[in-house]
Amino acid sequence: MSRRYYFTSESVTEGHPDKICDQISDTILDALLAQDPKSRVAAEVVVNTGLVLITGEITSSAHVNYIELARQKIAEIGYTGAENGFSANSCAVLVALDEQSADIAQGVNTAQETREESSQEALDSTGAGDQGIMFGFACNETPELMPLPISLAHRISRKLAAVRKTGQLSYLRPDGKTQVTVLYENDRPVGIDTILISTQHTAAIGDISDVAGVQAKIKEDLWALVVQPIFADIDIKPDDNTRFLVNPTGKFVIGGPQGDSGLTGRKIIVDTYGGYSRHGGGAFSGKDPTKVDRSAAYAARHVAKNIVAAGLADKCEVQLSYAIGVARPVSIMIETFGTGKIAEDQLLELVNQHFELRPAGIIQAFNLRGLPGEREGRFYQEVAAYGHFGRTDLELPWEQTDKAALLKEALAATAVRG
Repeated sequence: MSRRYYFTSESVTEGHPDKICDQISDTILDALLAQDPKSRVAAEVVVNTGLVLITGEITSSAHVNYIELARQKIAEIGYTGAENGFSANSCAVLVALDEQSADIAQGVNTAQETREESSQEALDSTGAGDQGIMFGFACNETPELMPLPISLAHRISRKLAAVRKTGQLSYLRPDGKTQVTVLYENDRPVGIDTILISTQHTAAIGDISDVAGVQAKIKEDLWALVVQPIFADIDIKPDDNTRFLVNPTGKFVIGGPQGDSGLTGRKIIVDTYGGYSRHGGGAFSGKDPTKVDRSAAYAARHVAKNIVAAGLADKCEVQLSYAIGVARPVSIMIETFGTGKIAEDQLLELVNQHFELRPAGIIQAFNLRGLPGEREGRFYQEVAAYGHFGRTDLELPWEQTDKAALLKEALAATAVRG
């Protein structure tokens, strides 16, 4: 029996208050790891009108200027004028940081510090920085093996920021949200039902000052310069039945931290799979890679993506669970939603054989710490907006399908022996 349904995912631009916080948190992480790869970081940020609060727990030998880092990132995002109610040069920046708890540190303090230390003992002696559950997901709806709704929402958000920064639409301001509703039939995307863009803007556009005229102008421009270019190379396109909604309240002049407070880690669904897959609840930004909320979520995505890339399933969800201070996952679960080409227990066996899921091993495999002078200090802040997965604009280690051929070979060898 044919099943027909709609699924919606949203994204936000880098100027959204929550995303400002994520980016400042990861800018701090980048700066600390660039000087001291062993830094333990849990940097939390709060923003409101004219205010930035940096708090959390940090243990590091690095010396960085937290206030200057925050101001630089805010300016880069685009908050440079007082008319936004929030400006890099005039906002107050408060810093209230503690060191990491010794009770937490003792479980991970034997961490492998260099990539040369690769013994099993070193990997096994590095415990997870926290307990918790993490999910990774992949599906074959897009070339990057992501669900179509979140993929489109992110593309539109990135394009929205691009036309603002290039000056094509100079009346736009940094804050914005996008949302895409996709029509599915028999679990496959077949149409675009609704596209929604809410974007901050100036009160007037040229000589247009009435609310209705401004809204009409924004809608016209966004369709031509944002939406149409995004769908140029996508098979499923908007049609005459697609609804296109822009700033449904009529205007969006007051935005950013002036319009709403922001907090690190409050966009975890935007950061991952747009609600299409389950989520363990842990945020990513501001956390060094000993925190499995971050590193194990990256590893789970790597596993799921390689399984789908190998053609072993059309959809794959991987759950990992960890105990604080314990290296190996407490449990591993693989779900293919009836699309698997082999049994899930066989997939689990392949995963156990070919993927490193201990914290020290994940850090080593993905080079999540880097070494002094090895990076320009932007690795984590680059993924703090527009999603941590499915990024076609970045070379991310957990997005590589380097294990797909190996999985195919291992499966073929198992079949021959059987």
